[in-house]
Amino acid sequence: MNEAATLVRLDDTDLALADSGDDVRGRTVVDANGDEVGEVDGLIVDLDERRVRLLQVASGGFLGIGKQMVLVPVDAVTAVDDTVHIGAEREHVARGPAYDPELVLDPTTTTGFYDYYGFAPYWSAGYMNPGFPYRT
Repeated sequence: MNEAATLVRLDDTDLALADSGDDVRGRTVVDANGDEVGEVDGLIVDLDERRVRLLQVASGGFLGIGKQMVLVPVDAVTAVDDTVHIGAEREHVARGPAYDPELVLDPTTTTGFYDYYGFAPYWSAGYMNPGFPYRT
């Protein structure tokens, strides 16, 4: 795959996950140390491949005030059970690029999220899918 598709929030489409048991929206995200990072607030999908590429994670704030939205590549997910485990530490996620839902998620805007977490973008040569079943 050499070309990236524009990504969209799953909630903004008429698609659904192939297996509803794979839906991690609403689950707590914990870091490599088991510390709470936030909650999966949305799934960002590649419409061409019909795969979830990024998790929209809401972190911080109190009663919705001061909440920060970040995008975490699914490549950072190390395990999923009642929570979503990622390999990054909470402080790293908190310092990451903020997600503005008004931005178009094209290669120009998404490359920074992949770079920040140390993963090759899904459209780069030799990309290996992380193996999670996040298909729509």
